[in-house]
Amino acid sequence: MLDINLFREHADMIRADHDKRGLPHDRIEEVIALDQTWRNHLHETDQLRREKNEAARGIGAAKKSGNQEEAQRILAQVADLGQRISDLESMTNEAMSARDRLRMSIPNILHSDVPKGEDESGNTVHAVHGTKPSFAFEPRTHNALIEMNKWVDLKRAAKITGSRFYFLKGDLARLEFALQQYAVDFLRQREYTFVQPPVMMNRAAYEGVTDLGDFETVMYGVEPDAYYMIATSEHPLTAMFMDETIPEETLPLRMVGVSQCFRREVGSHGQSDMGIWRVHQFTKIEQIIIARPEDSWALHEELLQNCTDLWDSLGIHYEIVNICTGDMGTVAAKKYDLEAWIPGANQYKEIVSCSNCTDYQANRLSIRYGQPGHPNQPIVHTLNSTAVATSRALVAIMEQYQLEDGRIAVPEVLQPHMGGQTVLEPCNWG
Repeated sequence: MLDINLFREHADMIRADHDKRGLPHDRIEEVIALDQTWRNHLHETDQLRREKNEAARGIGAAKKSGNQEEAQRILAQVADLGQRISDLESMTNEAMSARDRLRMSIPNILHSDVPKGEDESGNTVHAVHGTKPSFAFEPRTHNALIEMNKWVDLKRAAKITGSRFYFLKGDLARLEFALQQYAVDFLRQREYTFVQPPVMMNRAAYEGVTDLGDFETVMYGVEPDAYYMIATSEHPLTAMFMDETIPEETLPLRMVGVSQCFRREVGSHGQSDMGIWRVHQFTKIEQIIIARPEDSWALHEELLQNCTDLWDSLGIHYEIVNICTGDMGTVAAKKYDLEAWIPGANQYKEIVSCSNCTDYQANRLSIRYGQPGHPNQPIVHTLNSTAVATSRALVAIMEQYQLEDGRIAVPEVLQPHMGGQTVLEPCNWG
């Protein structure tokens, strides 16, 4: 969420950002009003406490002089002031809670480079990498490829779980594992620490990394324990530093996380989203950076460079788009997407999302840097980027590396992780 001082001192900056997003100002004004109410209640409470303390000092003097009637009057006054203070404290807490609940729904301040647009059609192409594949035959969709090679079993997964879950088998499962190993090794060589996070989080931590009001519909809850299955390892890897002050000399912290991810993926989708493109459970290799504010924009470009180097090495044709205002979520200040060319869909589709969240998540999580134990240390910036979402990477590889007989050539950089195998062979049972 945005720092409360922005609402107090730079509210016009927030209003201008809402104008760019095409949003009304009503929630901004309500936050400002609730903050003023909270401060007024604090001031009034402090005055009543002083009045109560002054009155209480008169009790002893009244008793010493033998004036019991005056002592009882002061006791009643002190009790009344105590009740008024208690009532005001409840009102103060209610105003603060209402203010901060609303403040958590106010989106981040966008970077000046973010293009203005109503929806994804307003995204602008930042760069194009590789050459669009051409085939001497009619290319198959990934749905046709996984069916003819018996690499994925959707029906049996649906039987024991539900739709959009799958069994991954044979050489395609081995390729998925090779992608994990390759991506982790690739980023470890760039001094990113490999971390495997828990796949469940409590609500307090989750509210720190995303707007649950917006995101909760796509998440799986675990009852009665009140946990959420993670939608990406970005969330636990960022929230792990909740309520901490990170020593400045350790920044930036660079991590590569690998986890299973769980999303409901509600809504209707096109034919190209079937198969293993849009699923409820998938593996993702994620990049996370926690940094000083003055370093975060350069590090955002570093994350993007890691992505382009990784996907260039896989030999995939893709474009990089700068996400516009109408397609931007609540948390990021700027976001790039990598979109791979999917021949079967005849379109580019998202494979990577690369975001600088500035201090938005860190404000919610109270993550600071400097000297631990010292008050009022500055807030960090948090950044995240997909490296590889393996199910979508498999689709891009299958469709771009497909052979006429339906088998799939293995990208050269993955062959060492496949025991030197150069072609994916069909599974012999299904």
